[in-house]
Formats: sequence, C-alpha cells, structure tokens
Amino acid sequence: MSILNKLSFKDQAFKLRETAILDATTAILASKGFDLMTMDDVAQEVGISKPSLYKHFKSKEDLVGAAMIRLIDEALDYLESMPASLSPIQQLKDLLAWALRIRLKGGMPFLPSTSPHVREMLTRNLKYVMRVLKLNGKIEEIIKKAKKQGELSAALSDDVILFAYYARTCDPAVEYLQLYSKLDHDAIIAAMLEVCFCGLKNQA
Repeated sequence: MSILNKLSFKDQAFKLRETAILDATTAILASKGFDLMTMDDVAQEVGISKPSLYKHFKSKEDLVGAAMIRLIDEALDYLESMPASLSPIQQLKDLLAWALRIRLKGGMPFLPSTSPHVREMLTRNLKYVMRVLKLNGKIEEIIKKAKKQGELSAALSDDVILFAYYARTCDPAVEYLQLYSKLDHDAIIAAMLEVCFCGLKNQA
C-alpha cells in the first residue's frame, strides 16, 4: 500500500494539491525563471486561491526550494534504481539522459540558476543543501570509479568533471535543438551525450 493510500481523504487531497503546486512551479520556473515567477502565477496555474497556496508554502523561496528538493530526490531515486552491473561511465550517461529528458519535457536542470540571489536563497535552505551534498557524493563516487577504470580523464579534477557534468543539464543547446532542429527528444539526448562524453573532435 502506498503512503498516499494510508492518508485520510483530506490529507490525500492536500498531498495531491501540493504535487500539483510543485508541478506548476517547475513549469513556470523553466519558462519564466525565478525572478519573473510570482505566487499569483503558481496559484493561477493550479487553479487555487493565493491563500490556499500559502497553506502549503509560506514564500516563493520555500516553494522553489521544495521544487528543487523534489528534483534532487528524484535523481537520487533514479541512481538507486540503476542495475549494479552498469559501468561507472554508463551510470553517468544514464543519469544525464534522464535529466535531459525531464528538461525537454519542461522540467528544470540540476543547476537552477546563475543568479547570485537564487544561489544564496538555496544555500540557506538546509534541507536542499543536504540533498545536494548527498547527490554530489554519489556522483563523485561514480566519477572516481570511472577515472580509475580509465573511462574519464585522470588529468581533470573530480570537481571539474562534476560541475561540467551538472552544466550539461542546463546547456542552452538543448533548447536551441528543440526549437530549431529537426531532431526528436531521443536524438537530442544522444547528441548531448556524445558532446559531453566524446567531445566534438572526430574519434576515428
């Protein structure tokens, strides 16, 4: 039995509305960004009043933090679900493909913004920081294994690889390919993985 089924009808409705709020927040953040998004936008998208929205989240900062925490939790769950037989490099490829697919469907990248205000806001959210540290630790562990097996460059530091990897989830090339190329989502993801892990140089 799922957790939702164990809740009372009132609590189920509350939880479902919260999920709808986070879905709307994610979509609005992806299209408008943090600075332009308002609580009115979210309430209107969900079809609830602003006072009802504030029953779930007391501020825009809390709301965005919750949306980012959900994304990181989903990434952690995806990592946990991977078969143990996958090589380190294949784990990195599969996680990036998953993240890009979410983004192509209107979701957010792992790196939420280059805005100093947004970064500062998220670093004050202890729950978010703890989730990010957990995800960082798991990805860094995979990176170390990949380097040890010769699948990634030993000349690059773990931090360089980690943040270059995260940056691929917010590469603007994804939007340009989606808008202006004839590639479908699978082809865009395959191309982005090729660029990330093989580069632009002819490998022959």
